[in-house]
Amino acid sequence: MAEEKTLTVNGQRRAFTTEDDTPLLYVLRNHLGLKGTRFGCGLGLCGACLVLADGRTVYSCDTPVWSVADKEVTTVEGLSAPDRPHPVARALIAGQAAQCGYCMSGIVVAAAELLAGNDDPTEDEVRAALDRNLCRCGAHNRVVRSVLAAAAELRERQ
Repeated sequence: MAEEKTLTVNGQRRAFTTEDDTPLLYVLRNHLGLKGTRFGCGLGLCGACLVLADGRTVYSCDTPVWSVADKEVTTVEGLSAPDRPHPVARALIAGQAAQCGYCMSGIVVAAAELLAGNDDPTEDEVRAALDRNLCRCGAHNRVVRSVLAAAAELRERQ
């Protein structure tokens, strides 16, 4: 039975009506209008749907909304304002790393999690952090270089 629920998304408490077992992705896209998080495989395998729940990446396509009710959910939209993109997003654009762009929201989220805990990752650490993100465009090397550039920018700010 559908009930009214609330969830903290991108720093705001939001209300919506849905079933407890509705995937978080559907709530974000269909109830809250946050279209940046993408549906890829629907099985938690490709990374297109990654969001942060209390700072840790989760596959929103197979995470029931009840399981994040007491967590702070951050989507790609919540990582940056349009006029101030997250350093990872800015570096991906500067490095021309996105081709079709479908997977990029999940990559930005995964890279943001990495850089929140490690502002000086090695190339191998970046590759490991992004291993769950599938991209068919073949831009992996540009993505890795862009994340390393974002890390350098973050270190310079300190």
